[in-house]
Amino acid sequence: MAYRWISFTSDYGLHDGFVAACHGVIAGIAPDVRVLDVTHLVPPQQVRSGAAVLAQTVPSLPKAVHLAVVDPGVGTERRGLVVVATHGILVGPDNGLLLPAAEALGGMYAAYVIDVRTPTSATFHGRDIFAPTAARLALGAHPGSFGPAIRDLVRLPEPLVAAFPGKLVSDVLTVDHFGNVQLAASPADLELTGLTGEVTVHSEHVAVSAAIGRTFADVPRGANLVYTDSAGKLAVAVNGGSAASVLRIGPTEECTITASPTAT
Repeated sequence: MAYRWISFTSDYGLHDGFVAACHGVIAGIAPDVRVLDVTHLVPPQQVRSGAAVLAQTVPSLPKAVHLAVVDPGVGTERRGLVVVATHGILVGPDNGLLLPAAEALGGMYAAYVIDVRTPTSATFHGRDIFAPTAARLALGAHPGSFGPAIRDLVRLPEPLVAAFPGKLVSDVLTVDHFGNVQLAASPADLELTGLTGEVTVHSEHVAVSAAIGRTFADVPRGANLVYTDSAGKLAVAVNGGSAASVLRIGPTEECTITASPTAT
């Protein structure tokens, strides 16, 4: 099956030529396939954040080969993968990055190791292995043509979410461009705590008061808000500001929400 689109997610940034090199390789193999850049600003080496961004984005994309490279283990014995999902194919390292997106695409039903047969750079598998594989898949190559089938894929540890009466503890999944802090917890987890109205949000460094609301304008400019974001996750925001800066918090760190000291 051929694909008109390749989506591309990475932590390569935009300062160097890494993204362009991958685009160039794809264009050289499949010049009529269009590349849709999801983001290249995943925090460096933050596999869980990359996995979350990819999984939350792929349902909105056209049917595609999804190329994803957040790969701190590049050049080691970690495997490269082609993962076949119900509504698309994913290409990238076997470090847990691809599986949440495969679930978002209807579930994985096959996976293959990429059997590398030619010399490659030890530190740029995105250009030398994953981009060429994605391009050939887009042209209709069979996923099984790249190497043997496997079942023992690496999975990311489940993020921490713990709900108690009056308290919710959650890992941070992502921080977006606006500084909104997305938690692994869901609105259902918050409901289990019984927390409503005014709460206190704690990071390792600071505690701030916040209101539970629906959208940013529910609180005055500069005030803090706990809300449900567009991916259905709980998040912390500042109306007109950056919650990540206020809380001094980032992906993989822990956030706690408790009752406000003034709550009755």
